[in-house]
Amino acid sequence: MNTSDEFEFELPARGDDRPGIEDLEEDVVVEDIEEDDDDYPEDATEDDIDLVIALYREDGEPVAMALELDLANDLDGLITQLRRLPGDAGAVGLVSVGDEVFVIVRVRGKHVQVFCSDAGAAFEWPIARDVVDFLDAELPDENEDGYPIGDSDVMADVGMPAFELEAMAEDYDEDSTTLLELVVKKAGFAAVYAKALASFE
Repeated sequence: MNTSDEFEFELPARGDDRPGIEDLEEDVVVEDIEEDDDDYPEDATEDDIDLVIALYREDGEPVAMALELDLANDLDGLITQLRRLPGDAGAVGLVSVGDEVFVIVRVRGKHVQVFCSDAGAAFEWPIARDVVDFLDAELPDENEDGYPIGDSDVMADVGMPAFELEAMAEDYDEDSTTLLELVVKKAGFAAVYAKALASFE
């Protein structure tokens, strides 16, 4: 859970008479890449994805729009889609996966804020891993208890102060979809959100 130009020159080739050195270097690079790929979680399936919804205001009126399920696995794609929406003050993207983790993304021009309810979900869900990478944060220990990560003030100006969002996110006994409904209600999108949510049920 979504940054230099260099002068390039080449030294004269001196060669290397150590046998197999080129093959050794290639093996190291390939091994590193494969290790990174293995570490990245598999995409959430349609059955895993609870919702992907955008919220924004157009001419002052609240709008909620169901988005493509694929965006639940792609933070960069979600940010791009939110930036295209005609919101008066940008747009908010909500994602819930597995009824256990939610992500809030707010895009206002070039300004992007992201929040994930559980950093530990980065080992299981791509959207949570994207948030950790976007924030350039370290992955938590796999045995560590879950904790929220990101901009907890993402919804502060629409009724959900940072301390309240953090406390709510740490309620890991509650479904993530239910928790998002509380955020939406605070922000004044409850009615239109319910209609968008119906398309995922």
